[in-house]
Amino acid sequence: MHELHDAPLAPLTTFRLGGPASRLITATTDDEVIAAVREADASDTPLLIIGGGSNLVIGDKGFEGTALRIATRGFELGTPQADGGVPLELAAGENWSDSVARTVEAGLAGVECMAGIPGSAGATPIQNVGAYGQEVSTTISEVVAYDRRADEVVTIPGADCGFSYRHSRFKADPTRFVVLRVRFVLEDAGGLSAPVKYPETARALGVEAGDRVPAALARATVLKLRAGKGMVLDPEDHDTWSAGSFFTNPILSEAEHAAFVARVAERLGPDAAAPAFPAGDGRIKTSAAWLIDKAGFAKGYGDGPARISTKHTLALTNRGSATAEDLLTLAREVVAGVHAAFGITLVNEPVTVGCSL
Repeated sequence: MHELHDAPLAPLTTFRLGGPASRLITATTDDEVIAAVREADASDTPLLIIGGGSNLVIGDKGFEGTALRIATRGFELGTPQADGGVPLELAAGENWSDSVARTVEAGLAGVECMAGIPGSAGATPIQNVGAYGQEVSTTISEVVAYDRRADEVVTIPGADCGFSYRHSRFKADPTRFVVLRVRFVLEDAGGLSAPVKYPETARALGVEAGDRVPAALARATVLKLRAGKGMVLDPEDHDTWSAGSFFTNPILSEAEHAAFVARVAERLGPDAAAPAFPAGDGRIKTSAAWLIDKAGFAKGYGDGPARISTKHTLALTNRGSATAEDLLTLAREVVAGVHAAFGITLVNEPVTVGCSL
């Protein structure tokens, strides 16, 4: 376990902004993680858990308390099951994108289209991470976590994780559980991908939805698509100094969607059509990126140190010298503009610490 005081946190986030922590502990084993959490809880010290820092906005004043960076390691494939499933256990601190690459190299399918997503494996069940037609909820079998309320390590079946779009029981109750390990069951498809679901991916691959392709090809294609949108980390590219998608795609009731359609027609003309996708229970999902663009915030919008990405309207970026307040000011402007144009309030995806929209 490594400890620092008045420790900069900005370098631990993909935004590269925010103030320092009073104390920073780096834990490399599950026991060290648990010990640090117990110590903070026993002394009523505020605790901030940091994994890959890819979904985190830290305020300029920093964090008054203990920041715990989880740097555990572990990638373990289990014995293939009778149904063709292959268990995989990842330590919370494992790099997610690297782990996806290793599953593809092992000839397994189920997470290949989540290649290039920054952050750690332990964060994936919290956010129900997903992209290009895949979500971790479909392959997670169990989550091993430290339950701060019960002061014990618990194993939670995937079915009990409360997964929904970018949500879970861990996100709903963020101070209770600290994820230690995530267990998946992947498919041994002989090196092929899972059936391709996302239209953009299918078009880029030149196949129909539902087709399978070599998993390595699916991964490479997704990485190319993500890079074109500034969604693959690159220290030299300020379009990647972001948290990826800053806002979640709105999910509307039928009544809300009808009102939204009317606003679109009023603003853009009767022939205009906004993206709409079934979201279950009669609800409709629309595109946050489309809303931002049509509300007047184009790629590259802004003239300060925080701007919309030049590659994708859904990413807010640090151009090199932004503060957290610069970023939040831009985010508030986008939220207000989209609401004024379409009556929809965008919700930020990254977690905010010591600041808010």
